[in-house]
Amino acid sequence: MEISHPLAVRRSRSRRSQIMADYIYTMEIRLTPDQQRGVTLVQDVARAAGMNIYLTGGAVRDIISGFSIRDLDFTVQGNPLKLQKELERAGASIAAADDDLKTLYFTLPGGVRAEISMARTERYEKAGKPPIVAPATIIEDLRRRDFTVNAMALSLNPGSRGLLMDPFNGAADIEAKLIRVLHNYGFVEDPSRLIRATRFAARFHWPIEERTQARFDSAKENNYIDHITDKAIGREIEQLAYEDDPLHILRVLEKEGWLKVLSPHWTSAKVDTAGLGQLLKTRQQMNQLGYAPDPSPAVLYFLTARLSDKEIADMRKLIPRKNLVEAWRDLEDNAKDLAKRLASKEAGTPSRTWKLLSEARPEMVLFLAVTARQQAVTQKIKNFFTKWRQVQQKIPLPEMTELHITPQMPEYPKIAQDVFMLLLDGRLRSRTETLKFLKPLAPPPPPPPPPPPVKRGRAAKAATEAAAAAAAAAATQAASKKKGKSSAAAASASSAKTEPIRPSNPHKPELHNAAKKTAKAAKKAKTKRR
Repeated sequence: MEISHPLAVRRSRSRRSQIMADYIYTMEIRLTPDQQRGVTLVQDVARAAGMNIYLTGGAVRDIISGFSIRDLDFTVQGNPLKLQKELERAGASIAAADDDLKTLYFTLPGGVRAEISMARTERYEKAGKPPIVAPATIIEDLRRRDFTVNAMALSLNPGSRGLLMDPFNGAADIEAKLIRVLHNYGFVEDPSRLIRATRFAARFHWPIEERTQARFDSAKENNYIDHITDKAIGREIEQLAYEDDPLHILRVLEKEGWLKVLSPHWTSAKVDTAGLGQLLKTRQQMNQLGYAPDPSPAVLYFLTARLSDKEIADMRKLIPRKNLVEAWRDLEDNAKDLAKRLASKEAGTPSRTWKLLSEARPEMVLFLAVTARQQAVTQKIKNFFTKWRQVQQKIPLPEMTELHITPQMPEYPKIAQDVFMLLLDGRLRSRTETLKFLKPLAPPPPPPPPPPPVKRGRAAKAATEAAAAAAAAAATQAASKKKGKSSAAAASASSAKTEPIRPSNPHKPELHNAAKKTAKAAKKAKTKRR
């Protein structure tokens, strides 16, 4: 028996921890904020139910490959149908439930599409027949999947969070950009994989691996696609709604002969190509402005624009996500209602129109921007995306800065919004009008600066000594002045003894008598000294 060296074991564990941390970091930077919150939500619900949970399939593939992450696929070791109520309490909206495959389809807050499935094995008794399903471990679940690039899982469990499970080396095929089937009989057991392989190759622009291509061609020649189930057809129709370039995918499916499998009379000629192109262009513009509309209902609308009502109704019955079906079916009616409101007094001013379009669902604004026929409605939507946003960018106005109306004020958002609405309606045309509106909203002037702090320590002692020295100098100067006055008085007295006493004012005898007394006193003092 071989015994591993303790140092080698520690290095192996350290390397494993580093790899786990790397995948967690990759996941966090690749997911959008809404997707990150969605992962946390589902993870917490599954943990509370005591189920091990993994991020699997396309989500892991897209995280590693760098392609946009379209949706989140979770797998739990347990029955996910038991999580439905808790997911709804946490804010998820359940779109559909598959009792046979134990799968929940739902939408997370922020419009994030997700599904959660039971880890399972699948055994096919006959081509095209639904598989016999049984609970399994996560590794067994990965073995039953379609392609190597989809047979990976990322643990979301304590102690192993971030651990990548890749038993079929799917990461290497992602690096090589290859579509490789997982089993020799993969296309026979589930013929929908023929459509899926074509769709992945068209989306990623990856070739199909050589042996996989041989099995693909063999299954196609033997018409195994005839055994595809309605449930699989519905899933493939739905997936077209979420493609970044759905028209390209549809044309590739048409070239392979798979489009008529999804709907017998469906061709690229039945697509409103111009409308679809304008839809995708407008969606990109809205994304740049910070909106994230879900274009999938409108994509299906334009892809099937020239099919009959019955053909469209038959397709809708097969799609698993019923919320997508409802949004697609109600698209025109909701758009007409919004157009009617935009043409009414409710949108009689630019500010009212802005408010109406800001509160409308982004999906409705997107669809109406492409399909509106009324010039007034079209112009208002155009202004909403262009002209009026230029007005919004002028805020804060110079007058607001001058009056210290800044984002630090609690009332600032409302003030800024009110100013924007007045600007839209042309009610603030000059600096005078602007100042008149803003001055009552300005904050009070700042308080005067506080007094300088009291000096302490050595500085205070030095200041005290300086004050004392200044006081002593002042006292010395005062004493000198006093001494000078005394000498002047003595000199006056000496000169007075030789001068005769004359009345200073003959009209005031009391002054004359005082002078006489002073002279007598001086004479008497002189006699004593002698």
